[in-house]
Amino acid sequence: MSDERIKKITKQINVNALRESKNQLNHFKNDGLEIVFKEDIEDLKLLSATRNEEKVTFEEYLKNENSK
Repeated sequence: MSDERIKKITKQINVNALRESKNQLNHFKNDGLEIVFKEDIEDLKLLSATRNEEKVTFEEYLKNENSK
C-alpha cells in the first residue's frame, strides 16, 4: 500500500471520528446546554443518564434537607 493511500485512509478515519464525536454532542446542543469546558462532557453524560429516574421537586428536596 502506498504512503499516499495510507495518508488518505488515515485522513478519512480522522474525519469519521470527528463526525462521530460531533454527533454524540448534538443531543446536548439540542437540549439547549452549553459546554464551557471539555471536562464538562462527563458530568453532562452522567446527568443525561439520570433523566428517567424519579424526579423530586425543589421544594420537596428542601423540606427533606431541612428535616435532617
